[in-house]
Amino acid sequence: MLLKRVLTVAVLLPLFLAALFMLPPTGWAFALLLMLGAGAYEWARLGGLSARDAWIYTLLTLACAVAWIISATQHPLQPWAKAVWLISVLFWVFVVPLWLWRGWRPQSTWLRHLTGFIVLFPTWLALVHLQRDPWLMLALMGVVWVADCSAYFAGHQWGRNKLAPSISPGKTWEGVAGAVLGVAVYHAAVWYWGLASSMGGAGTGLALLVAAMVPLSILGDLFESWVKRQAGVKDSGTLLPGHGGVLDRIDALTSTLPLAALAVTCLSVWAA
Repeated sequence: MLLKRVLTVAVLLPLFLAALFMLPPTGWAFALLLMLGAGAYEWARLGGLSARDAWIYTLLTLACAVAWIISATQHPLQPWAKAVWLISVLFWVFVVPLWLWRGWRPQSTWLRHLTGFIVLFPTWLALVHLQRDPWLMLALMGVVWVADCSAYFAGHQWGRNKLAPSISPGKTWEGVAGAVLGVAVYHAAVWYWGLASSMGGAGTGLALLVAAMVPLSILGDLFESWVKRQAGVKDSGTLLPGHGGVLDRIDALTSTLPLAALAVTCLSVWAA
């Protein structure tokens, strides 16, 4: 399993970086449709749709994204993008905690799949817009990766107190503490050696953003675990050997990148 995980990363990471730095914005947006389509299909299957209906759901999601790309080449859509990200942020900050706390099991098919759209589309849109500054985008994604790795190792080593045993028994409060500490060290290092010169007066805002991304990343992980638990599966799919499905890899990004894109856009305007 470890070998599969390493080989998958060894193949996908160079492709991701090459696309991020070399593709023009429109090409990058179209390349990300692969992620969006795979995530939409996995969500539809987790929601109980048949393979045929899952493909229909996927194609509708992709059609919305393609329409956005075409519109963006003709008219500036940044205010609409901000609205999409704001809806996502409100969903993650207010709806998801209540959802998990109450153990909500929505019976409405359209509501379940509208939720999937709210989870996936703003994430795709955030990745599209954040490519304008690839290094900043990687630094922000690094917050999620460092939080995940730090939580895993701290929880494995010292974990005693369960965070949400009915949703994800492996997560502990000690892991949360490890994530906070790991991200604090990571942010200090990245700020000192990279972002300080480019962000200037936006440093306080960026620090607050990073602080907010840590609990949101944990929330995104817990929410996908809840969805999989309701579907009775361990992984969202089998597309990525050793890793499961696309949703398994981007769960924490879905809850953090829309906030990051919204904040960076606002901070850039403020700093200018």
